[in-house]
Amino acid sequence: MNTPERIILGIDPGTNIMGYGVIKAVGKNPLLVSLGISDMRKEKDPYKSLQIIFRDVINLIDRYHPDELAIEAPFFGKNVQSMLKLGRAQGVAIAAALSRDIPIFEYAPRKIKMAITGQGNASKEQVADILCRILQFKPENLNLDATDGLAAALCHFYQAKPAEKGKNFTGWKDFIAQNPGRLK
Repeated sequence: MNTPERIILGIDPGTNIMGYGVIKAVGKNPLLVSLGISDMRKEKDPYKSLQIIFRDVINLIDRYHPDELAIEAPFFGKNVQSMLKLGRAQGVAIAAALSRDIPIFEYAPRKIKMAITGQGNASKEQVADILCRILQFKPENLNLDATDGLAAALCHFYQAKPAEKGKNFTGWKDFIAQNPGRLK
């Protein structure tokens, strides 16, 4: 029996630092492929930063060929300007995925933390620590933006159940054909 594999790219958007993580889902097992950051802190032009985000997400897609993109939703804080900048960064990352026909899944920060740690108010350090344990990698020189991107990917892995064999339907006729007696 072939176990379905899929690659999930997780993004923690930001205009200064964008974190990313890539996992390979092999059946019920997530495997770490890569994690890292795109650092735009030296770029003074905010539009150039957005261009870097777009280019870097395209490069990640071309390198890892993800089946899905999981992205952290903007955090609704009190600083409206920060929220708008974060929304732009997220939008550019989403546009890059859309340009390559990658399905996008968005998760609130609390949902990601809850999926990884069991607590919606967990710290970034707690999330990183648990990711190291689950995905069995050493915490040396970890960037918390990178682990946030990885957490988005793992959250999606936990949320999205791979389709079971025989449970994919091309339409109502196919559903009825695969489920005789269910509709009366």
